Amino acid sequence: MPLLGAIADDFTGATDLAGMLVKGGMRTIQTIGVPVASAIPSDVDAVVVALKSRSIPAADAVRQSLDALASLKAAGCQRFFFKYCSTFDSTDAGNIGPVSDALADALGAGIAIQCPAFPLNGRTIFRGHLFVGDLLLSDSPLKDHPLNPMTDASLVRVLAHQTSRAVGLARLADVQGGSHALRAALDTLAGRSVRHAIVDAVTDSDLGIIGEAVGDDVLVCGGSGVALGLPAAWRRRGLLAHRGDADALPKIEGAAAAIAGSCSAATLGQIASFGGAALRLDTTAICAGAPVAREALDWAARRLGTAPILISASAPPAEVRALQARFGVEKSSAAIEGTLAEIARGLVGAGVRRLVVAGGETSGAVVGALGVQGLRIGREIDPGVPWTLATGPQPIALALKSGNFGAPDFFAKAFAVS
Repeated sequence: MPLLGAIADDFTGATDLAGMLVKGGMRTIQTIGVPVASAIPSDVDAVVVALKSRSIPAADAVRQSLDALASLKAAGCQRFFFKYCSTFDSTDAGNIGPVSDALADALGAGIAIQCPAFPLNGRTIFRGHLFVGDLLLSDSPLKDHPLNPMTDASLVRVLAHQTSRAVGLARLADVQGGSHALRAALDTLAGRSVRHAIVDAVTDSDLGIIGEAVGDDVLVCGGSGVALGLPAAWRRRGLLAHRGDADALPKIEGAAAAIAGSCSAATLGQIASFGGAALRLDTTAICAGAPVAREALDWAARRLGTAPILISASAPPAEVRALQARFGVEKSSAAIEGTLAEIARGLVGAGVRRLVVAGGETSGAVVGALGVQGLRIGREIDPGVPWTLATGPQPIALALKSGNFGAPDFFAKAFAVS
């Protein structure tokens, strides 16, 4: 039966974590929403439940997460992971604190680490402050996020606004002192009734130390990076066997397309670097109710073939703000997501079998529209973004990319390795 049960607060984040576990030799599936425990196959080491709970009311996020936990426990999982974004996306009324509290209480966990660091993707934590590349989180493009603008880089302070439990810090010196030193620091914080410990990390080797230090913990909270050291830690404890073919997937033939809804700087750069046929959707027309999806599918039908195409609704921050001011945040977001989901369904109906989707909210809308029930995780394209095999009405190769992830040539690279 699976060792690890993970709960992710969005779809691309779930795929990111699942890809990290596969790299660690764990056979991994991702479910879309809460699975029935009896439907979880016995030939996997990890199950990652993808929720769409990052930006919903906290009470709803807690309820969904506890439902997922109950299913994972029923499937026999022994270790649990709450996965959120490596940029800690969450407002003061947000969900990281409430969900972490609920999961820890349900599992009888003591102190739970909180570590969104992913140095390979430029996410590092020092003295409890999150950096994106060389910039503090609050100075990075994430300050303009349309749903969860991140204006404070202090994770201790951000999390303290979301929970009534004490929040502490395990400093970089504790981490780089080795796993025993870090465990001692965490135990000291626990002795002071600290429930959540932000953990510094600036290199991948730091993540390996953290994984070993928390290898006996029933609950770990963080980004996918902190999972880097967990498979090896569990293997040393005799809980896990290594699988050399954990990323093996059957090859899927068919037309290729990419859909982008993320407005992150990384995705905008990837769109600009795309060398094939590309269509940028008129988001004002979408919000006004025009038949943009039908027009986009007509455009795509004349171009589908051996070369990938790209359809995007992404826009720079100033355009996003203007659109939200005119139509409202919720209405504009729902209209754009709905249109991209309709386009995805139409593309698959027209023969697309290899599909890249950029953006967490967009990915959630697309997998829902396609009736995807689960994902078998395969080969990594860029750090944090693997190809997957979607299970559902028909097999589709899907790559669900967090808006902030991937190199500038991500789209071309994805189709080159599919």
